[in-house]
Amino acid sequence: MVLAIGVVLALAGVVLLFNVAGAAGFVMRHVTSKYLGSLPPGYANSRLGFRVYSALLISIGCVFIGVSLAASVVALGLTVLCVGVAGFGTTSALAIRGEVETARRPKS
Repeated sequence: MVLAIGVVLALAGVVLLFNVAGAAGFVMRHVTSKYLGSLPPGYANSRLGFRVYSALLISIGCVFIGVSLAASVVALGLTVLCVGVAGFGTTSALAIRGEVETARRPKS
């Protein structure tokens, strides 16, 4: 089950990253461009921000896949897990930085 969750998350991230069948455009138009309560659309509504969040989704999928593989193929599983954790850390830092820059930008 963990492997299935990881594959679904990673595939969803790839589909959004490469805008397969216009998926990224659809999500940006119908989800990330809308207000979340009192918060206006932020970094995730920009093209770069959406790509960062898509890569974050892929790295979370890699963590799940790595955990699942580590049970049977230890070396491969740990490698995928480490790549996923490194990707998660990197893309999280990029997302936080982008959100802060977007929040600090003067409102027009």
